[in-house]
Amino acid sequence: MKAKYFILGALALTLVACEKNFFEPESPSATGTSSFKSALTTEQAIAGIYNVFGEDKSFRNRLCGGYSGLNTDIEYINKSSGQGYTSAIYTLDKGQGDLSNQGGKDPWGYLTTAIERASTVVEGIRQYGDTTNAQFRYLLGEALSLRAFCYLEMIKLWGDVPDMFEPFTGDDINSLFKEKVDRNILFDKLRVDLQEAARLMPWSAACPGSAANYVGRPSKAFALALLARVDMMYAGLAMRPDVFTKGGTSACNVQYNIKDASKRRALYAEVVEVCAQIIKNECDLNTFDTRYPFEQVWRDLCSDVTDYSKMEFIWVIPFMDATRGQVLCINGLKMDPSCAGVMINTEDGDTKTVQTKVQGMVRIVPTFLWDFEDGDLRRDVTVCPFSWMYDNGQSGAGKDPSIFPYDELADKKLYQKLATAQQMNLGKYRVEWMKHKYNLNEDGVDMPVIRYADVLLMFAEATIGSKEGNVPKNETGISGQDAFNAVRKRAGLPAKSLDFDAIVAERAFEFCGENIRKYDLMRWGMLGSQLKKTMDRLANMQAGTGEFAGRLDSVYFKYKLSPEVISQFPDSIHAYVFDTIVGIQKGAVRPATYDKSKGWVAKSLYTKDEEQYLDPAKYFLYSPTTNVDRHQYWPIFQVNIDASKGALWNDYDY
Repeated sequence: MKAKYFILGALALTLVACEKNFFEPESPSATGTSSFKSALTTEQAIAGIYNVFGEDKSFRNRLCGGYSGLNTDIEYINKSSGQGYTSAIYTLDKGQGDLSNQGGKDPWGYLTTAIERASTVVEGIRQYGDTTNAQFRYLLGEALSLRAFCYLEMIKLWGDVPDMFEPFTGDDINSLFKEKVDRNILFDKLRVDLQEAARLMPWSAACPGSAANYVGRPSKAFALALLARVDMMYAGLAMRPDVFTKGGTSACNVQYNIKDASKRRALYAEVVEVCAQIIKNECDLNTFDTRYPFEQVWRDLCSDVTDYSKMEFIWVIPFMDATRGQVLCINGLKMDPSCAGVMINTEDGDTKTVQTKVQGMVRIVPTFLWDFEDGDLRRDVTVCPFSWMYDNGQSGAGKDPSIFPYDELADKKLYQKLATAQQMNLGKYRVEWMKHKYNLNEDGVDMPVIRYADVLLMFAEATIGSKEGNVPKNETGISGQDAFNAVRKRAGLPAKSLDFDAIVAERAFEFCGENIRKYDLMRWGMLGSQLKKTMDRLANMQAGTGEFAGRLDSVYFKYKLSPEVISQFPDSIHAYVFDTIVGIQKGAVRPATYDKSKGWVAKSLYTKDEEQYLDPAKYFLYSPTTNVDRHQYWPIFQVNIDASKGALWNDYDY
């Protein structure tokens, strides 16, 4: 399914872009009068939108999380070293090379291209398509949804962006250069579009053709869930100019997008209503925990399950197996270069090679590991205090024989090497859960966008009026408390009273590493304060004071052979995983059974040869010379400003 749809995307480049320039005058008219009269060629044109997602510096590798959603109070970027890059999200230069390039090959260029293509499809269907036909209705809803998704990504990254709802007609070349507008104008249009998309598209099982029960194509649930996201952001706080001023202004503050509290309450009411539709039709609160076990959700994603009826995901960006997409490479569990060349058996009897380019750019702030409640099933899936290491029995850099005190442990072994506090890895994306080949740094794992847990927690938050307590009417017959507790039950936790602080915490535990936390903190007006609070907590953790008094300096663990992992490897390789690990959780005490002769090992997470892994300066969540509240967005990059003929500018002192 994934491969088929991206082949259509490649074909669509000739249909929509004419292999030359997507913005050439003859392109819209050439496709408008003929292509949009056919459902087949219209679908191929839509596939051209998906094709943009797979380009270099698009969702393939720059917008899939490791670059765009950090740093936060729970996650930080791990790329290269030093303060210059690790705090770059809040000190980005307008010419940032990793994110911008000549020729439109950058996130801004690709998102605007996807929006333009979607707008062309929307206009083409409205003029020439048969919207009484179920397939055309679905395709119109799909194009509206994809455009809204790309627009929301732009607003998250840059704040105010151009209005591109009308496609380029070729009549006036200057109409290509769209001015930046107040984001509220865009929010209002996105809401209308998504309301229409939800009316046009059925639930996934009833979608036409190859879209039926395919998690890589949108459905009514996606349009409604995305509408809820738009509403929550629109009703929330944001860094924005006090008065939208063409050419820019220095008068900017964190403030509500909408000043009228009654209008904000109406947005919360819409979130309650649309989320309830999804819950009633697709997400039974009584079976949520057993139908979608948390670890299985991520195993399914990594192993290419795409059947909508079997997944918690409402929509993912689909990538071709081992051909496009670096979601796991960038966000996945780190693998040491020693693992290069180790072969893993795939489901069809073929083999895949473990690559060295599992970058593991998303690292977890150690205070977050401390915050998990006892028994939270999400902890060991989300946070991995280890990386994979391969020992071929030879000496060399990075080898530490002391961690294997047993003589009988095999020389050729793949094992989980305990990390330092500064090397806590995100564990939701793992090579050992994959089923297909991993081609260089292209893993082909689909990019998760939205799942039922987000719907449940948005519903719960909206029922209490979010941070401001601006409570709307709830006549859905579902309580926010029940939706909130359904998420906790799935995590193995008891019911808890619903309030705003509980929402802030629960969304952190549920969505760590999913490119969500930063934008939650922004809409709550808490990004700067939470980053500063976390830096203070790191200092206290290093000193062992306050809430961290009495923490263990060492972690105690022992290994066991893993039948599950070893089954994927040749018989000559043994895979060892942690059997027991003590000391990473709050309130842990040195195990009474600790005995080196029985396989126990003690290692420090926090220091080595006087090096302090808890030193707050090592995390650089933000530059100490930067006003983090002001630099919440990326700057519009200079290459995009230069090409805009004055239509674009930067605010926020960039």
